Amino acid sequence: MSTIPTTQNGQVSMKFVTLVSIVAALGGLLFGFDTAVVSGAIGFMKQRFDLNELEVGWAVSSLIIGCIAGAAVSGMLSDRFGRKKVLIAAAALFIIGSVGSAIPATFTGYIIARMIGGIGIGITSTLCPLYNAEIAPARYRGRLVALNQFATVTGIFLVYFVNSGIAGYADDAWNIATGWRWMFGVGVVPGVLFLVLLFFVPESPRWLIKQGRPVEALPILLKIHGDDLARQEVLDIKESFKQENASLRQLFSPGLRTALLVGVVLAVLQQVTGINAIMYYAPEIFKEAGAGTNASLVQTILVGLINFLFTILALWLIDKAGRKALLLVGSALMTVSLLVIGIAFHSGQTSGPLVLVFILIYVAAFAISLGPVVWVLLSEIFPNRIRGRATAIASMSLWAADYIVSQSFPPMLNTAGPAMTFWIFGVLSLVTFLFTWRVVPETKGKSLEEIEAVWAAKAKAEPGDQPALAAAVD
Repeated sequence: MSTIPTTQNGQVSMKFVTLVSIVAALGGLLFGFDTAVVSGAIGFMKQRFDLNELEVGWAVSSLIIGCIAGAAVSGMLSDRFGRKKVLIAAAALFIIGSVGSAIPATFTGYIIARMIGGIGIGITSTLCPLYNAEIAPARYRGRLVALNQFATVTGIFLVYFVNSGIAGYADDAWNIATGWRWMFGVGVVPGVLFLVLLFFVPESPRWLIKQGRPVEALPILLKIHGDDLARQEVLDIKESFKQENASLRQLFSPGLRTALLVGVVLAVLQQVTGINAIMYYAPEIFKEAGAGTNASLVQTILVGLINFLFTILALWLIDKAGRKALLLVGSALMTVSLLVIGIAFHSGQTSGPLVLVFILIYVAAFAISLGPVVWVLLSEIFPNRIRGRATAIASMSLWAADYIVSQSFPPMLNTAGPAMTFWIFGVLSLVTFLFTWRVVPETKGKSLEEIEAVWAAKAKAEPGDQPALAAAVD
């Protein structure tokens, strides 16, 4: 029997929602492509521009500075101009950044172009999950928002093959002069596709209602929910906006500051548990473990494949098992894997498959938990009236943590050593498990307005009234 829900008037609603969400999730493809493409280009760029270790880290992490800036302004801009218009601007910035990264004559020119593209990525990483959450029915919101993470890992996986194909086209001399430029330039293709398709999706109905335009929002909601449910949705959304207008001060009011704490801490933990250190520097890690150049590249592709496959599994699990359960299982497996990897490096037992196996377990665990779940939670735990700004703050925190990890990882490997580096990531994964267990609420199956009511109950509860909060959440 089909599990696709129908609206009360018998029309299938999920086709429209899925198509719109796929278009919005293409922003994740740009995210994955642009963050991973440098892994194949950096070796040739190091020789082309004669980079030292610090400059190598800057070549990788300069994109993230732009991402921080893009995330910082995304909430304010999208609250003022709408989700769709700001996403269109972000796609244009990504295209400019891809072209600029491919043609620079100097290292400084490359850095500027990467930052411009990073602004676009920072905006899309914040707004694509938010847009999907605002347009998806509660029952399927998890998997539709997680499409963004699926698109991200698809971009990462594909770019490994793109880089390998370009690098294999000619000899090293050609790659040092030209090949790395093509790696960045290929990004124009998904950027243009995303830009064009955005013109065919509607604006977020919740944003339209916030702007006092419910007449424009109703036809969109009718396509999603059908007549009766759509009209009730309009009333619920309008009711949620009757409270005080959004302000930075309001973010720190009782109840809402707990939501902000959950969002920011999860965003930071997603990065400081080490995933992008592995994604950006996987070939170097495998070389540290004794693999040759060709073997390390093959193993890196295997990492991308596992990330891809287990993200597909997460799409199926996230609305069945729930957000909190996946975070608990995933962070526990990540903790064990990282501790074992550290022990292997500490004892010198890296010649066999042990390091590769546990890196793959770690990546699989991340792909079913912190990878998609954090983006889903960031898109749904904040109340309507502050969602744009709160999501931007959490996303900016995520990118700042990503920058610190990507910039510091090469020096950490050289000074503290791989064993201590992976142990640090393991301890932070344990912190993730404990924080999730004690603080993070379950949001599976709840409408955005119902989740907002949870924080309202928290604001009314007396200090220390955790049973009341737990009852509201569960």
